Amino acid sequence: MTLQDLIDRAEIEEVLAQYCHLLDQQRWDAFRALFTEDARLDYIGLGEVTGPDAMIAFLQPIVEGLAMTLHAGSTNSIALNGDTATVRSAALVPMTAVQPGGALSTSVTGLWYEDEFRRTPAGWRIAARRQVPGFSADFPLPVA
Repeated sequence: MTLQDLIDRAEIEEVLAQYCHLLDQQRWDAFRALFTEDARLDYIGLGEVTGPDAMIAFLQPIVEGLAMTLHAGSTNSIALNGDTATVRSAALVPMTAVQPGGALSTSVTGLWYEDEFRRTPAGWRIAARRQVPGFSADFPLPVA
């Protein structure tokens, strides 16, 4: 592994971390910058879209309709190939919703992301992201 490989891996891992943080913080302008202009997003069973604006239009009402999300990505497997990379990572995503009457409920989803990254003049960007479902569990919470 070369020094450039280590730098590339660190930059890709930063994009993966920023995906989680920016999505949870609903910082859509910064989120948009994580993707190539022709990026594809495939949430199996929920839909497939192309381009950062279409991704945000798809994700924004879902995330903003929840009281809280916490995307926690880990175990990144990165295969570099020049100016492209294939990445597989795991994620746990607790999502809290406010139910009628004010009760909170949280679901936790375990999933994998299968990504294609491309090096651009602005740095590494996600060119394709496929979400592979794992499990989901629901937990009712008492009203605080």
